[in-house]
Amino acid sequence: MNVNDIMTHSVISVAQDEPVSAAARMLERYNIGSLPVTNSTGDIKGIVTDRDIALRCTAARSDYGEVKIGDIMTRAVISVSPKDSVESAARLMSREQVRRLPVTNGGKVVGMLSLCDMARNREFDMEAAATLTEISANVRKR
Repeated sequence: MNVNDIMTHSVISVAQDEPVSAAARMLERYNIGSLPVTNSTGDIKGIVTDRDIALRCTAARSDYGEVKIGDIMTRAVISVSPKDSVESAARLMSREQVRRLPVTNGGKVVGMLSLCDMARNREFDMEAAATLTEISANVRKR
């Protein structure tokens, strides 16, 4: 099975020059944990997560209205192709310790793949569980 078969096809993205407050409102409104960040031609430039906002903006005591998404986004985007196998995407998620992957074609975002997408599919629910276990394995307890 390919990523295209189980990914979320309708993707909401945000521009890198938008304020962080816009991303926070979108994350809340659509009940999602990350947004691909694109330029004016739709090319992926990064990804911003609720965690990025919490750690790079809130913890730094920055003003949500002043800080731009491009200033706090993760630039090293790890993505997959719609034609990649779900198994290889799960291995990539485990290795890179991420729960969501943008799906790109020619540099453009065409979907998102999450652990939830895998868990919804009975064929991959065990892989999703194993991936989540690996992602969470080196979480430090204080």
